[in-house]
Amino acid sequence: MDAKRTPAGAHNKAGIGVGTVRGSEKEPRRGCRPPPEVLVVGFLGTMALLVLSFGGGSLMPIGLPRTTELVQRPGRDAAASPVHGAPDRDKPASSHRHDEADVRLLGGLLSPAFDEQSCCSRYASYLYRRPSPFRQSSYLLERLRRYEARHRRCGPGSPLFNEAVEHLRSGRNAARSECQYAVWTPFNGLGNRMLALASTFLYALLTDRVLLVHAPHEFDGLFCDPFRGSSWTLPAGFPIDDFDGTITMTSPASYKNMKRAGAISGDHLINVTAEALPAYVFLDLIQSYTGAAFCEADQRVLARFNWMVVKSDVYFATAFFLMPAYGRELARLFPQKEAVFHHLARYLFHPSNDVWGIVRQLYEAYLAGADERLGLQVRVFPEVPVPFETMYGQIMRCSAQEDLLPRVARDDGAVRNSSAVPPPDGAKKMTSILVTSLSPDYYERIRGVYRSNRTDAGGHVAVHQPSHEGAQHTEARGHNQRALAEIYLLSFCDRIVTTAVSTFGYVAHGLAGVRPVVLLRAPSPEMPAEPPCVRS
Repeated sequence: MDAKRTPAGAHNKAGIGVGTVRGSEKEPRRGCRPPPEVLVVGFLGTMALLVLSFGGGSLMPIGLPRTTELVQRPGRDAAASPVHGAPDRDKPASSHRHDEADVRLLGGLLSPAFDEQSCCSRYASYLYRRPSPFRQSSYLLERLRRYEARHRRCGPGSPLFNEAVEHLRSGRNAARSECQYAVWTPFNGLGNRMLALASTFLYALLTDRVLLVHAPHEFDGLFCDPFRGSSWTLPAGFPIDDFDGTITMTSPASYKNMKRAGAISGDHLINVTAEALPAYVFLDLIQSYTGAAFCEADQRVLARFNWMVVKSDVYFATAFFLMPAYGRELARLFPQKEAVFHHLARYLFHPSNDVWGIVRQLYEAYLAGADERLGLQVRVFPEVPVPFETMYGQIMRCSAQEDLLPRVARDDGAVRNSSAVPPPDGAKKMTSILVTSLSPDYYERIRGVYRSNRTDAGGHVAVHQPSHEGAQHTEARGHNQRALAEIYLLSFCDRIVTTAVSTFGYVAHGLAGVRPVVLLRAPSPEMPAEPPCVRS
């Protein structure tokens, strides 16, 4: 057994890379070097290609010993890595290169035109995850390329953008504008923000708008620009400079308030020119989007505004699927409805190099040496303050029900908890359990279980928790950097357990493309959830 966590004061030794976010003297390592296990598999792939190129039929394949310090896995074959498998030796070298490029670009989801060093995560994230179970449609790829061209033509710094900004500054809505915009402004926690931002991008895609992002200090620098040749961030000097004070529920620019005041409606606009409209409209989608703007009459009105500001903390993309006007387009974009966020998130969200340095170092310290990675995300909300013992008991009942945690044997030979089947070759299995929570208590208890008891299969178990901040601090950039790093680490796990209602967990398993086990929300602090969890 090996239940371990980086001791206090030794974070840098473990490679957490908190120099950017906690003031440590050690900065996260720069560059786009892949993890050690991928280097080993890449070496094997290169050898395979050399064998094929120089007459593989008469040469013995070149391999590595089963145990290597680079891989750091007890008794594990490097070529069997779940992160990135060895090449198929039956394919010609040109086919290997084509397949590798296709995988690197996520099947064409990403453009190959970016500078790799400016955003290491864009072309490297695939090395850390299992392949996506979802295939994107060719039509989605076509629409993304068309959107990128529109963003370059209309984005910040272009003549068309400058012209549109002058119209906004003048307080009037121009007629026949070539470019229309959806400006997203953040609200609530990081998970909420990522869900709402992905929804806003889908809205822009459906309505031929250009997505722009208002990035306050705590959000700035978390992600790379996803669109080549133009930024998605609002430039300095933008006419709306007080989003917190101006974009509120009481704002006269709010579409809800315009409707309530009778100043605007589908019938009212039949004979009204675009120039008679306000300079921009505010789409208030905080907490709910029901009845806000998703009837087709509302969409006809909103289409006349050149500038739209969207503020939301919910995943409102689902509303578009209820609208007949968008039904055919959505069916072509996303034949698999459950993959909408998966595709949009992998296209949009690429951690900046600062955040990616943290992700990579945490991965190498905590997950790279494991045969199986289990991610456990626990969130207790203040409105339902479930006691620790109750929540921990729910996790254990869920583990027994879904066969999650490695089994622990008692002295009498009986088995407690649950486990995956041991490796067929009899080698000791290495399992890493990644706990993400604002509290350290769940990590401490689970680590104690494996420190005090042997596993039934005799394997190695390592329990890790990168941080435990006690409370959410969305206003702090360092907090958001750590949160984003942990979302990505969860998405690299083979199996993921999340907490119901938690957007943090939803984003993680959405990026991974896996069906998580979800810990259900208790009806009250005194009443445990029953059943403890379900498969999503």
